[in-house]
Amino acid sequence: MTKILFVCHGNICRSPMAEFVMKDLVEKAGLADEFTIASAATSTEEIGNPVYPPVRQLLARHGISCAGKTARQLQRGDYAAWDLFIGMDMANLRNMTRLFGGDPEGKVHALLDYTHRPGEVADPWYTGDFESTWRDVVEGCTGLLQSMTHT
Repeated sequence: MTKILFVCHGNICRSPMAEFVMKDLVEKAGLADEFTIASAATSTEEIGNPVYPPVRQLLARHGISCAGKTARQLQRGDYAAWDLFIGMDMANLRNMTRLFGGDPEGKVHALLDYTHRPGEVADPWYTGDFESTWRDVVEGCTGLLQSMTHT
C-alpha cells in the first residue's frame, strides 16, 4: 500500500484536485486497493472548508466527485504516516520541509517533477485559470502513477 498526500497552500484548489484526479486514475487502472490518497494544506486559512466551487465544478465535468472533502492542515506527525508528499509549488515544498524538520527519507516532491516540464502548478485561486491547473494536475498525476507502476 502506497500512501500519497498531495499538499498545497489552502487545500481547497490544487491539492484536492490532484487527490481526486489521482484516485480516479488508480481506480481506472484497477489499482485503487494499492493506494491511499488524500490531501492537506500548509496553512490554516481554509481548514474545514469544502473544495472551492470552481474546482468542484471542473472535477464534476470530468465525472469526478470530491463530495465530503474538507480542508485539513498538514501535521508534523504526517511524515511518518505517509510515503510521498506531493507539493504544487516551491513554497509548498519549503513549508513541508520546515514543518517536518527536513526530509531525511526523500518523501517530499513537486508534482510537475513527474512530467517532462518540471515547475510549479499555478494556483487558480489567484490566476483564475482552472483549466491550466487541471492540465498540469492531470499530467503530473499521470506521470506520478507511471513512475510508480513502471508502465
